[in-house]
Amino acid sequence: MGRGAYWIQRMCRFERAMGSECRGERHHGMKPGGEGKVEKLKSRSKLKLWMIRTMTTVLLWTCVLQLTALGGTWGPRVLKGWPSCFTPSFSPLSLKQVTPVVEKIVLPPKRIYRNNGYVMVSCNGGLNQMRGAICDMVAIARYLNVTLIVPELDKSSFWADPSEFQDIFDVDHFTASLRDEVRILKELPPRLKRRAELGMVYSMPPVSWSDISYYQNQILPLIKKHKIVHFNRTDARLANNGLPLEIQKLRCRVNYAALRFTSEIEELGRRVIRILRQNGPFLVLHLRYEMDMLAFSGCTHGCTIEEAEELTRMRYAYPWWKEKVINSELKRKDGLCPLTPEETALILGALDIDRNIQVYIAAGEIYGGKRRMAALSDAYPNVVRKEILLGPSDLGYFQNHSSQMAALDYMVSLESDVFIPTYDGNMAKVVEGHRRYLGFKKTITLDRKLLVELIDQYNNGTLGWDDFSSSVKATHANRMGRPTRRVVIPDRPKEEDYFYANPQECLQQPDKPWTSLVHHDGTNLSRTPLA
Repeated sequence: MGRGAYWIQRMCRFERAMGSECRGERHHGMKPGGEGKVEKLKSRSKLKLWMIRTMTTVLLWTCVLQLTALGGTWGPRVLKGWPSCFTPSFSPLSLKQVTPVVEKIVLPPKRIYRNNGYVMVSCNGGLNQMRGAICDMVAIARYLNVTLIVPELDKSSFWADPSEFQDIFDVDHFTASLRDEVRILKELPPRLKRRAELGMVYSMPPVSWSDISYYQNQILPLIKKHKIVHFNRTDARLANNGLPLEIQKLRCRVNYAALRFTSEIEELGRRVIRILRQNGPFLVLHLRYEMDMLAFSGCTHGCTIEEAEELTRMRYAYPWWKEKVINSELKRKDGLCPLTPEETALILGALDIDRNIQVYIAAGEIYGGKRRMAALSDAYPNVVRKEILLGPSDLGYFQNHSSQMAALDYMVSLESDVFIPTYDGNMAKVVEGHRRYLGFKKTITLDRKLLVELIDQYNNGTLGWDDFSSSVKATHANRMGRPTRRVVIPDRPKEEDYFYANPQECLQQPDKPWTSLVHHDGTNLSRTPLA
């Protein structure tokens, strides 16, 4: 007999004995003249009843504990369904009931400040030009203590990409991760939004390459007066140099932490990188030889007469491309044209790039197609593009969205073993700076002015291959992405180094001295370690 059953039987016997005793007391208490005895018996009866209840409670809890201990083997099924103390922590039931703990993202505390007004921005240009502009606008909004509305992306340029900010970047991460610096809203508050829809907004392009005092002294009063100011152009509206250190570091923070691509772009980009890594090291060639680039720059070297005429017609068709009459050969000799695919093949060979390496083309459609790519493909048979590595269904959504396709190329470019741009456009500069930020990853910036001269000498037979190769390698020995200082040219900001190509204020101090570069005109641009 179990201990629980034994105590239950004892309790029942005790209750029967006490019950008969109570009945006898009640019987004797009915005698005439025994009122005192009756009162005494009543108090004794209450005491015994209280004892009965107490012992019953103790016995019941004893039974429960006994059944709980045995519940894992023979206890009633109802007990097994009870939570917590009736279910062993290691039982299958407890495993099913465990809710996965989702790690909560800790957001920085909001910065509290008196809002001076609202700034709306309409970015212009391609993805990477807009990327730099977004970083600038955040820094300006922070410095002026205004609220920034999530930037509008360019939809009217040559690429006619309809993508919104949230189609390319993780907008929630963007706004939340910067909340300790500046207030960013997805849209204007209702009352002000109505004003904007009615066109009651002061719109203007800020002056290019302006320092922060321009925004403090000229733009802030306009914001306070109109409450909303719309910047209708954003390219290069903030100076490269001469800004407070906090502003420069905030530009970096936006660029390298807050501007994160959407999960769809990130996932597809990682898949491309994974495919490339499975096949060994890879080089990313930013072969800037698309139709729009050639039409804009007026560079037609290697094109047929028909192609040159087509490019000229296209340049005249776009009114915002100011330069119309262009001498292609003169511009090429000045190093202002992108290298052709044929020239690029020669340079890669001269740099002793392994012909078996994967060469990923980070670019749009190459003008002239297979005919122009033949020399490069013959020299480097493992030339690949995202369209080759991924199926049509993978890229279906991204088609006709040039900025989203450029975002994929951006991700692959960051992860490559070597990055080589054939022209110093916005993507080349921004990727170069980002790779410096990631630990000075190898980036070869080509000296096109000198290379064109060497290529022409090699092609006309005045320079042999060995001398050609030696000259190319010597020229680029210090152009591999090593730590350098930005070149500052007062009053000529377009000619100096772009901040996002070399954000030196945000980079780790190098152990070795800064390298020196030689400018196209032969001037030594001295670089010494930062103070």
